[in-house]
Amino acid sequence: MTHLHSKVSDKLEAWSDLNGKVVLITGASSGSGRDFSIFLAKSGCKVIAAARRVDRLNSLCDMINSQSSLNTPRAVALELDVTAEPPAIEAAVQKAWSAFGHIDVLINNAGLRGSTSSAMKLTKEQWDHVLKVNLYGAWICSKYVALQMQAAKQGGSIINISSISGLNRVQSNGTVAYSSSKAGMHAMTTVMALDLGTHNIRVNTIAPSIFRSEITEELLNQKWLLGVVKKIVPLPYHESTVETAFIPLIRYLIDDSSKYVTGNIFVVDGGSSLAGVPVYSSL
Repeated sequence: MTHLHSKVSDKLEAWSDLNGKVVLITGASSGSGRDFSIFLAKSGCKVIAAARRVDRLNSLCDMINSQSSLNTPRAVALELDVTAEPPAIEAAVQKAWSAFGHIDVLINNAGLRGSTSSAMKLTKEQWDHVLKVNLYGAWICSKYVALQMQAAKQGGSIINISSISGLNRVQSNGTVAYSSSKAGMHAMTTVMALDLGTHNIRVNTIAPSIFRSEITEELLNQKWLLGVVKKIVPLPYHESTVETAFIPLIRYLIDDSSKYVTGNIFVVDGGSSLAGVPVYSSL
């Protein structure tokens, strides 16, 4: 029965098997980028894990390759600083392209939250750093990957990892730089979808809320937070992980099943951005 269920799922969800797809993931040395690399390799992708910390990347790729039955590497490391000047980014993308002969998908995952100072106390240096990593980094990497895809006439998919903080209905104090960068990413997504559509390159963004990971484990185990979540969030999103919240959607956006899907902001938050403060009175 299990085997039959698996065969049916493969037919209905073609994106569960991504054998042969080549994916470049920025910010892959830790956190969600590391998890993306592991899970997508398990789905059949060949992964180019990119970040500044080459030691961590090498450890990650060694782990992925040791679990693969292929005679050739399933994952390779790429040193990449997304804030670098354009010539350095272009050279890194060319190196990534040559690793497996092409790139089908770019996942712009590199990002940081930055300072939590108020808008009045935030410094220019803090503002510039967040915007350069989160917005410039995504644009410049997309530009040079898209140029390679265009020259190869193969099409492709660009997936930006954003945040619900970039939505106009979700804001919090002390995030002026972060929220601005993510709102900019959403605008960039729609415009680049227009620009690149004629080259059969689609551009989409995933905007998540907080989810369970190594970084948030301690926070999500706090009783006070779980109490708030149960009151205002429609779905039990505190139980979500990279594997359950992100990977199915990312697989879909990688696969050709989504070949007519572009310019979208996919909100993955358990409905938390829909909820207001509950009022338990007759007012």
